Amino acid sequence: MPEQVIRQTEKNRDNEQKPMQGLLADAPLRAILVSVETVETDWPVDESLDELEQLASTAGVQCVDRMVQRMEHPHPSTLLGSGKVQELAELLRFHDCDAVIFDLELRPNQHRNLERELEIQVLDRTALILIIFGQRARTREGRLQVELAQVEYDLPRLTRQWSHLSRQSGGGTNQRGEGEKQIEVDRRLLRRQKDQLEEELDQVRSQRQLHRERRKYAGAPVVALVGYTNAGKSTMLNRLAGSQTLAEDKLFATLDPTTRRVRLAGGQEILFSDTVGFVQRLPTTLVAAFRATLEEVAEADLLVHVVDASHPHVQHQIEAVEQVLEEIGGGGLPMVLALNKADLLPTDHQLELTGIAATLPKVEVSAMKGTGVEDLLRCISETLVEQFTALDVLIPYDRGELVAQFHQYGTIEVEEYEEGGTHIRGHVPQNHSGPFHAFERVVQEKKVRPSRRAKQELAEQEASQPEESIVS
Repeated sequence: MPEQVIRQTEKNRDNEQKPMQGLLADAPLRAILVSVETVETDWPVDESLDELEQLASTAGVQCVDRMVQRMEHPHPSTLLGSGKVQELAELLRFHDCDAVIFDLELRPNQHRNLERELEIQVLDRTALILIIFGQRARTREGRLQVELAQVEYDLPRLTRQWSHLSRQSGGGTNQRGEGEKQIEVDRRLLRRQKDQLEEELDQVRSQRQLHRERRKYAGAPVVALVGYTNAGKSTMLNRLAGSQTLAEDKLFATLDPTTRRVRLAGGQEILFSDTVGFVQRLPTTLVAAFRATLEEVAEADLLVHVVDASHPHVQHQIEAVEQVLEEIGGGGLPMVLALNKADLLPTDHQLELTGIAATLPKVEVSAMKGTGVEDLLRCISETLVEQFTALDVLIPYDRGELVAQFHQYGTIEVEEYEEGGTHIRGHVPQNHSGPFHAFERVVQEKKVRPSRRAKQELAEQEASQPEESIVS
């Protein structure tokens, strides 16, 4: 192996093992979870705190207690009431905790005031997710995205970390005044770091766009696995592709996207892409920072929404994923619902879904045991075919490469050998249909299918209209 390649490999390995920097680099050891229930609360508090505890456990934090305050509106300066803040301080001392984690996104002034009152590290849901991402990001792209999100989170909160620092003294005998504050120096350094990270991520996005364009005109259809975190996407990818991607019973077990090539029973090749899991109230800073990864979802030919069918609040998780998909431009894509962990459901249980999920093709599957996988692949193939172009062609025998291309990327219903060439009737992706048009026997126009949302709105309109009276 060339010496230059060896040095680059060692550099990449060192970069992957290097700990993340920033205010969120280290996770606490023991913490108390805190939530506020108001009239605007959209998720059950107990359910949300259960998920927060799972997030904390993933980050290596032991949760020793919980606290919930019910009030009409959060306190603007400390989120909690003054009496509750004092009660929380005593509880933290009693349990010998080194942090408190809030199940909301705190404003910078609330962070500052709470740390001053509690004299302990204060984290919110966003900070906790960033800590997990910082622990688990391994690829260059993943680390860049995490670092950018951390910098954007750190910038408005520097005052709480560096409020004890005074101004820098003048740099020489001819200069007067105290100089600029240390906080201004640190903020400037962070802004410079942010600009550098955004520039590097722009290069990553450009490279990804080139790959997508090349794949669009020459590659296999892309099927993106999406879903709530810990729904079983990585286990599903392993089962579908026979790979060994990391799969753990933890939230955000895998962070960096993974793509695997799969050949279906009919010979068609497709690419399965595993993506980062979604959570309720996914922070906007994370959505923005992970745009390069999430764009892969929006550019996919088909989405497989992997759902934990055994979860007690499965409908809430489905709606959270649908909301994020809308934010990143993937809400109108064709989708298949994979009801994973179906083996954990009672035999007589009927899963009742509402909204868009109720209109989607569904398959019950267990990625862990392998049951239902063939049915899922068949459903994926059938749904992809609906997006393909129908062709009836007679390909000359001297154009055998086109026959091979039809087998590789399309689905074949009829294949016969005639005097003038190979007669094939089937479907191919639109981006691969160009070379076949010159050999078409019958031109079949592809029907435009209405979107899921349009179907749902049409059904609601029909249900709301009164039945017409029948005139005899």
